Amino acid sequence: MKTLLINQDTRAIVQGITGKVGQAQTHWMLKAGTRLVAGVTPGRGGQIVEGLPVYDRVAEAVDAQAANASVIFVPAPFARDAAFEAMGAGLMLVVIVTEHIPIRDTMEIKARSRLTGTVVIGPNCPGIFIPEAGKLGIMPESIFHKGHIGVVGRSATLSYEVIANLSDSGLGQTAAVGVGGDPVICTEFTDVLQLFEADPETQGVVLVGEIGGSGEERAAGFISSMSKPVVALIAGRAAPPGRRFGHAGAIIRAGSGGAQQKIDALSQAGVSIASSPAEIPGLMLERLRQKAHI
Repeated sequence: MKTLLINQDTRAIVQGITGKVGQAQTHWMLKAGTRLVAGVTPGRGGQIVEGLPVYDRVAEAVDAQAANASVIFVPAPFARDAAFEAMGAGLMLVVIVTEHIPIRDTMEIKARSRLTGTVVIGPNCPGIFIPEAGKLGIMPESIFHKGHIGVVGRSATLSYEVIANLSDSGLGQTAAVGVGGDPVICTEFTDVLQLFEADPETQGVVLVGEIGGSGEERAAGFISSMSKPVVALIAGRAAPPGRRFGHAGAIIRAGSGGAQQKIDALSQAGVSIASSPAEIPGLMLERLRQKAHI
């Protein structure tokens, strides 16, 4: 469990806990069993939200509660400073759910995370869910079932559909990580695939990709050396070049980012390609059976 970001040692805070979304999601994270220890909202120190003490600064929460992780629901204009504060206070895992963060701000967050050694998931992402351990983010608990399949995706709702199909077919999950749909993200497919490859409980991985960017192609380079079977779904096959599909990161530019380019790269790496979420459980079961007979 220690290899998959959230574990028994996680002590997380919620930045932006007093906002409408932050408070609501704090309720659901606690219900999922997440070990939340505090909230942070400047100027709101001393309040109690969902039974958690609120502090003005992240450093105060770290000193008082030994916090080591954060999930950020701070509005976009202030998200960069919130992430910088979390990293500066020594937190080693930061999940940024906030959308509409300027690309320059994300680039600065990503650069700072490399200096501090912090794992930053997002922005504009659904976060992390680990059955029986909890979640940092907004993924719905009801679709999950503990098992041996890791899921990593860009699109939140499409990933939810994939997870629900896996659970309905008896294929539970070790973890699900939503890396985010913006053109620049802090943790990429390859980073999460490395975690799944190293995790002894994960037997197979599902990658939920889409048009735009080149993250899936870079992931293919790592997948070719993985010992675990990978099944992928690439959304947006019918989207024309230059038209945005869903959100800011899903846009085909001239000569790159197309669905077929991603499918070709992943297929050459040995990935089984599904044409719909409903096909994924069958393809994964087939790959797991093949691996068991090797």
